[in-house]
Amino acid sequence: MRHLVEGKKLGRVKRQRTALMRNLVTSLILHERITTTTAKAKALRPKIERLLTIAKKDDLNAKRQLMKELYNNQVVVRKLVKVLAPKYLERKGGYVRVVRQGTRAGDSAPTSVIEFV
Repeated sequence: MRHLVEGKKLGRVKRQRTALMRNLVTSLILHERITTTTAKAKALRPKIERLLTIAKKDDLNAKRQLMKELYNNQVVVRKLVKVLAPKYLERKGGYVRVVRQGTRAGDSAPTSVIEFV
């Protein structure tokens, strides 16, 4: 039983899973819309929403928390704090949506588009 276990394993060990999520978050912030498998998109949604909630505070501690999570990438943190967070100041949650797209040609994996609302 998986009582109180958060997230999906996505067929990877912890270090690979962490790197995958960080890279997906970085790509989503930079491009504001990415196409990936449905399982990865569903696993990504709570992570990006948590980071955007932190970015809405716009203080030094929030920026440090974001830098720790996003590979010390100042460009990504700056875009998250200065461009994306002000759009959602009055919104309490639900910053991203996952739209199912179909199946991938190579392996018939279900794909989805994850984008900011």
